[in-house]
Amino acid sequence: MTRYEYCVEFSNLSKSYFDGDKEIKIVDNVSAGFRDSKITLLLGRSGSGKSTLLNLISGVDIPSAGSVVINNSTLNNLSENNRTLFRRKHIGIIFQSFHLIPSLTVLENVLFPLELNNIDSSSNNEAATELLEKVGLIEKADVFPDTLSGGEKQRAAIARAIVHDPKIILADEPTGNLDNITRDHIVRILFDLVKDKNKTLIMATHSEDLIVLSDGAYFIENHKLKSLK
Repeated sequence: MTRYEYCVEFSNLSKSYFDGDKEIKIVDNVSAGFRDSKITLLLGRSGSGKSTLLNLISGVDIPSAGSVVINNSTLNNLSENNRTLFRRKHIGIIFQSFHLIPSLTVLENVLFPLELNNIDSSSNNEAATELLEKVGLIEKADVFPDTLSGGEKQRAAIARAIVHDPKIILADEPTGNLDNITRDHIVRILFDLVKDKNKTLIMATHSEDLIVLSDGAYFIENHKLKSLK
């Protein structure tokens, strides 16, 4: 498989912090390629580096060494402002804690990425409404997030993450705060949306039972990345 078949690729990637003179390694010299339009899982214990790796892939953080390449663009060669613009255009992020804006309705939350990208179109409402229908939340379009259940908040977050049609979706333990029944429902919605819309999903999770449903899986331990599938 050539590098151009990868949507996301990183080489000799390291990230560490210093506590005084002590170096604390989070990710140490890891390399991998995640395939285009596939579902890839990142597994590992809490604190193993899953979130750090997602932050490096998204350009929210920059590596101490190595490089992250997305669609042939090396993120750590971009300025902070250009990384932000790149992320807004090409990447959708789903957080475990939802990060919905409490003063906006569900529909307004879903529309928010389009406003950030200065996308002013008469079709915006139609696109957002269609996604709310897909995630089964259209009846909650005009309510505020504090009236939603955990599963409903995550469905709203999924719709918001893909409304601007990003190629890549990064999900940081999106079902970590949900019960098993709701978790299964959210996973099914997310995986179906990714496949229907031909997206690339990279998801951090503790759920090893999802490996069989994925196209690839990695385990992070002792700052290293091990391929499971």
